[in-house]
Amino acid sequence: MPRPLRVAIVGSGPAGIYAADALLKSEVAAEPGVSIDIFERMPAPFGLIRYGVAPDHPRIKGIITALHQVLDKPQIRLFGNVDYGTDISLDDLRAFYDGVIFATGATADRSMSVPGIDLDGSYGAADFVSWYDGHPDVPRTWPLEAEKVAVLGVGNVALDIARVLAKTADELLPTEIPPNVYEGLKANRAKEIHVFGRRGPAQAKFSPMELRELDHSPNIEVIVDPEDIDYDEGSIATRRGNKQADMVAKTLENWAIRDVGDRPHKLFLHFFESPVEVLGEDGKVVGLRTERTELDGTGNVKGTGTFNTWDVGAVYRAVGYLSDKLPKLPWDLDSGTVPDEGGRVMQETGEHLQSTYVTGWIRRGPVGLIGHTKGDANETVSNLLDDYANGRLHTPASPTLEAVDSFLAERNVRFTTWQGWYELDAAEKALGEPEGRERVKIVEREDMLRASGA
Repeated sequence: MPRPLRVAIVGSGPAGIYAADALLKSEVAAEPGVSIDIFERMPAPFGLIRYGVAPDHPRIKGIITALHQVLDKPQIRLFGNVDYGTDISLDDLRAFYDGVIFATGATADRSMSVPGIDLDGSYGAADFVSWYDGHPDVPRTWPLEAEKVAVLGVGNVALDIARVLAKTADELLPTEIPPNVYEGLKANRAKEIHVFGRRGPAQAKFSPMELRELDHSPNIEVIVDPEDIDYDEGSIATRRGNKQADMVAKTLENWAIRDVGDRPHKLFLHFFESPVEVLGEDGKVVGLRTERTELDGTGNVKGTGTFNTWDVGAVYRAVGYLSDKLPKLPWDLDSGTVPDEGGRVMQETGEHLQSTYVTGWIRRGPVGLIGHTKGDANETVSNLLDDYANGRLHTPASPTLEAVDSFLAERNVRFTTWQGWYELDAAEKALGEPEGRERVKIVEREDMLRASGA
């Protein structure tokens, strides 16, 4: 009797779980069956849903419910706290699986070549997000001394950062933020947040709902300069062809024409301001210099030669995430992705690296919303199954469940399981209960491992 198709997925964020779901929904799952092991370097699953989404976004965290239903399937096992490249290698995975799918996402900050970007007080978005999301591998404290702060970028991550900086600690207390984050936010001195975009309202990458949420806080006064509401032919075409872009532009227009209210924290959304230098004194951020830009007819912008100086004490760059290079896989340095064709990993020779696949941000870069990841996973899995049907996958030496358990035991790898996630989940909910909160996130890796019964 033929054995089930054995697949390893590296990464337990939406991309990896959607790939598992696609495998479970395939014809192969019925006969001869599929057996999937998901490897995750964190002790808990869900990737950037747990460690990349702002804590005051329960709607997006609701996606976890759907991901839960996939991981509950008996054909899937979770191995948390297992780091690819350290605890297990590509050769190790080949010994146990017919195919390997990498879905490791992107967690580092994309660099920005602006003078002064390395000054003390200049931060990457990813690091700050990891701090307020209670990531175990970042410092427990964060300096929040600046009263005026600049955020560079006009995507949803920039909005998250601006919103967290502009809200009070008590506003965020009902969420799952851990005690160290609450204490840090209580010390936050920010009263003015300035978000800068190089182009115009029609080119902003905010999603409409995220943008409107800014205005829901009783403490945040959102301010848009009427002079920043400008469109050229390219911008008008964008609005006509993209409902979301049109909704964002309308929201910004409404904010630009209203009177400024008296909520205590001011959040300015600036357009047509291109950062040219982070200004410093004694190695610390003291300001930001921008060049005023103007539309060129196509929706792009050109510099005007007019410069503005902004009095800010901290700068956060939210200009995109970057994936970490994966050992033993080809790498495109410019895009920060693994070269592929339809999810098949491609070598420099132009040949497919046998039995090896990618999906999600490690494949196409950190762009698009979570929903885009599903189509990506379906394409990758379809090509893996095509290779399986046509005998193009290699044959693993030890394709049994026990072989993986034995290997990790021999290596003394302390791993968490799906059952362990239920235990950690229960422990976090128990911490929140006395305060009437849904949960309080456990931060220390050792505490997570203990709560998970690793």
